[in-house]
Amino acid sequence: MSIRVERDEETGVAVVTLDRPEKHNAVTLGMARELGAVWRGFRYEDEVRAIVVTGAGDRAFCTGIDREDAGRIPQPSSPYTIDDPLLTLGPKANDLWKPVIAAVEGMACGGAFYLLGEAEFVIAGENATFFDPHTTYGMVSAFETVHMARKMPYGEVARMALMGTAERVSARRAYETGLVSELTGPGGALDAARAAAAVIASHPTEAVQGTVRALWSVDGAARAQALAHAPHLVALGNLPPDRQGELFTRRSGGHRLR
Repeated sequence: MSIRVERDEETGVAVVTLDRPEKHNAVTLGMARELGAVWRGFRYEDEVRAIVVTGAGDRAFCTGIDREDAGRIPQPSSPYTIDDPLLTLGPKANDLWKPVIAAVEGMACGGAFYLLGEAEFVIAGENATFFDPHTTYGMVSAFETVHMARKMPYGEVARMALMGTAERVSARRAYETGLVSELTGPGGALDAARAAAAVIASHPTEAVQGTVRALWSVDGAARAQALAHAPHLVALGNLPPDRQGELFTRRSGGHRLR
C-alpha cells in the first residue's frame, strides 16, 4: 500500500508517510481507507504517544484526492448528502486525540487540508507552498476552508480559496499568518517535527491528550455546524464532473507566489 508507518519505541513517536511521490502523494480511495485504519489503530497503541504525518519526497506533502479515483466515486442524487472519501482522512475524524504534527515539504493543496486541519501544528520547509484549486475547476471549497479556518485568519483563508490555482501561499507567508509554526531549510521539516514530537511524547500522555481535547473544544460546536453545511454547499455549487474535467484540462500551469 501507499501509507508507510514507522514507530520509534525509544521516543514513543510514530511517523506516518503518504508514499506516492511520483503522484505528488495524491490520495487514492485505498489510501484513504488505510490511513483511517492507521489512525484508529493508534488509539490502542499505548507505546505511541505522538505522531508525525508527512509526504514522501520533496515535491509535495499531498495534493488531495487522486483525480482518477475521484471520477469513480458514485454520488447520491439528493442535494442533502455527498460521498466524500476524505471525510475520515484525518486523525480527529477517527477519534484519535494523541497529538499529530504535520511536516510539509513542497506542495500542499486541496484535500491535503483535511490532514493539516486536524494536526496540532505544522512545520514546513522553505520550499513548501499551499493553495486550494477548487474554485478554478468549478468546485466548492467547503470542507477545506472549514479546516483551514482553524489555522489561518479569515482573509487569508478566503484569498487562498477564491484565488484557486492562480496563486500559491509561500512557506514564509504561511509562517507569518500562523498556518506554519516553524520554518526549516528545505528538507528539514521531518527532522524538526520528529524532535518536537519526541518532546511531547516524553510528557505524561494523559495530560497531553487532555490538552489536545481542551484546545479542540474551543470552537468544536461552530466547526461541527460548518462541516454539517458543507455537503449541501458542495452538492449545490459544484459543476458536473464533465465540466470540471474540461476546466482541468485547460489549466494554464502559471501561478503567483506570495
